[in-house]
Amino acid sequence: MAFFSFYVYRKYKGWWARHNYILSAALDAGVAFTAVLLYFTFQSEDIMGPNWWGQEGDDHCPLATCPTASGIVAKGCPVL
Repeated sequence: MAFFSFYVYRKYKGWWARHNYILSAALDAGVAFTAVLLYFTFQSEDIMGPNWWGQEGDDHCPLATCPTASGIVAKGCPVL
């Protein structure tokens, strides 16, 4: 694609100026449409994808409720 864009830019600058942004927008829209289509296709087949950290509601850092200001002491938390 890069070679084609370079070649068209050098030989046909008027055509490139008119159609470059349209082509770019069309390619971006195609990627977004495909992502949505794949999402719904996989969900309808009960394919949920990888189990990433942080995806579950009970999967959290145990220190997330500790205070972050220096000098505050709380039970079970490190002192900063």
